[in-house]
Amino acid sequence: MKAVAILLVWAALWSANVRLARSRTGAWLAPALFGLTLLILWEGIVRLFDVPTVILPAPSQIAGAVADNLPILFADFVQTVLKGALTGWLIGCGAGVLAALLVARSEFLRRGLLPVGNFVAALPIVGTAPILVMWFGFGWESKAAVVVVMVFFPVLVNTVAGLADTGAMQRDLMRTYGAAAGQELRYLRIPSALPFIFNGLKIATTLALIGAIVAEFFGSPTQGMGFRISTEVGRLNLPMVWATIVVAALAGSLSYGAVALLERWLTFWHPSQRR
Repeated sequence: MKAVAILLVWAALWSANVRLARSRTGAWLAPALFGLTLLILWEGIVRLFDVPTVILPAPSQIAGAVADNLPILFADFVQTVLKGALTGWLIGCGAGVLAALLVARSEFLRRGLLPVGNFVAALPIVGTAPILVMWFGFGWESKAAVVVVMVFFPVLVNTVAGLADTGAMQRDLMRTYGAAAGQELRYLRIPSALPFIFNGLKIATTLALIGAIVAEFFGSPTQGMGFRISTEVGRLNLPMVWATIVVAALAGSLSYGAVALLERWLTFWHPSQRR
């Protein structure tokens, strides 16, 4: 009977979601209803089958943990996201774009640096994070260093690819107009590279948060999302673990959305942004 009840609830919500997706407001409401459907099913399965909290807490329990620990979660958010992830993201992405401008002008750097970048990008974070923690200490600075290493080369590779995404006819036309190298870079290469740059930036937003959290597993002060997860797992306090995961997911989604909005504003002329 429990399984039948869950299936009926799922069928009713699925039907409503399908009808809503075909309406004019479906672009906004359909994803929200789909997420609500998953939460309702999650809650129903946990409650009906008496799933232990140490295995899978219900969404209501996770929401209660968030409400009861807002100061702790906010302090962890500041330590991990604003200090470690954001600082490392800004430094790594800025360095990646600047390095790409140099690499795009030098065949020697293109052939020498990009293979090294691919090698470093393939290094496992669980191997590099403890080394950087030992180098830079247990504060947020070591987490920012891990993030810099993780985001630098994806941004570099995407930016170099974007700067090279210009046709010979376009470059010849700029030279015909007597454009200097700086003008060609400003009016041709950088605008053409913007979609590639933003692809790298969006990838870097998720990598930055992952890198900062994983780095905290190898040493951190008594704050931070990685520290909180490892500590609460040891205490079998799974609602608090899931509450930290929810905060991390919201932070990652909001940062990705902010970069996507900036991309839409700056690359409104690109075919991918036309409605």
